[in-house]
Amino acid sequence: MSDRSRSTPLTETFERYLTDKGKGRGGDGGNYRRNAARELDRFAAWAAGDAGSDDWSGIADDADRGPTFADLDERVFRAYARHLAGDRGLKQNTVHTYYRYVSAWCGWCVNEGYLGAHYAQRASAMAPLPEDDGRKPGDQQAWTAQQRHALTRHVDERARTAIETYTTLPADTDPLDKQRARYAALKAARDRALVFVLAYTAVRVGEVLRDPNDPRRRGVRWGELSLDEGSMEVYRKKQQWDAASLPDPVISPLRSYRRLLAPPTDRWPVFPTFDQRTLGGLVEDELADRGERPDVISERRDAFARDLLLALDADVRPPSITTDGARSILQRLSDDAAIDVDHPKHDYLAPHGGRRGMGEVLVRAFGYTVAARYLDNSEEMIRERYSHIEAGELGDVATEALDEMEGTVTGGIE
Repeated sequence: MSDRSRSTPLTETFERYLTDKGKGRGGDGGNYRRNAARELDRFAAWAAGDAGSDDWSGIADDADRGPTFADLDERVFRAYARHLAGDRGLKQNTVHTYYRYVSAWCGWCVNEGYLGAHYAQRASAMAPLPEDDGRKPGDQQAWTAQQRHALTRHVDERARTAIETYTTLPADTDPLDKQRARYAALKAARDRALVFVLAYTAVRVGEVLRDPNDPRRRGVRWGELSLDEGSMEVYRKKQQWDAASLPDPVISPLRSYRRLLAPPTDRWPVFPTFDQRTLGGLVEDELADRGERPDVISERRDAFARDLLLALDADVRPPSITTDGARSILQRLSDDAAIDVDHPKHDYLAPHGGRRGMGEVLVRAFGYTVAARYLDNSEEMIRERYSHIEAGELGDVATEALDEMEGTVTGGIE
């Protein structure tokens, strides 16, 4: 390792590392990049002595400069592991997750010539970390059959009522009132379709909705759905397009919603945002780009009860709702449906819980191989994620064996 590398400030390497690990053009997108950037900034602050502790001055031997690679060794990472594992309310798996982000950067620094060894992976460095229980933060919720039924029944009844209200309006209804009824029906139908997709397809929420941190994930569009064949094209976690199944319970809500929405083109998102501020700015900008005067745009907006309806009329394509937006929708719907959710992190039915709940159904009904294909995962991973099912089944086998053995023994006693 050159003297120049040893004298390089740690923070000078962060952007290059994050770009290498990022997604999309220029490596500026992706959840991993965002999360890694956060943890590297925390590591840098701790290394510089800004960890909020009066008795900690950082790892540099000179207070007039920031930490460099010359200051790093396994003792530094051991101290950081102890810092993460300290009494700050972090769960065991969270501590390991945070440490892995810094450790991955350390490994990259070895490959790039900044460090001579992967200090963060040495046993002495990792010794202060708590025992890892193998769980991932926020990835353990699974919708039960009762929760799935309660949520889908709620959104179905809500959509049916809103659609019936709109379609049975008297002929002399005020045009703006009719538009308001259509808007309410569209929103209820969109929410129903989204819930059914998350509940029954087992897709990852980032595969059907927009991820602001990954430009390739712009949300599924109508042209990527085949309702007759029961499939849709999604951008998978493995960084490629693939077909996902649309089982029967999903088809009817999607058909009904599409008839009501009547998207101008197949390029429209299946789940567009209904955010008024976003749509208002989008409509104004797009119509101005088409050469319409501000007064004309204002008149057109006044003629519609909501900007979404103007966007449909003028084919101004809105963005898809985001993954965070879906979480907000599900939180609202879980509250409206008064669904009891007992989970340490989520007090509502979170999107990933729909996928995990469907995985439970598939593993129990068809086994790990079929479930792995449906969930777009390896069988090894599915066996690991749903190991509790196999453990329970083996427990039943053991109980049956014990009952049979005890019955045999008992039967032989006079």
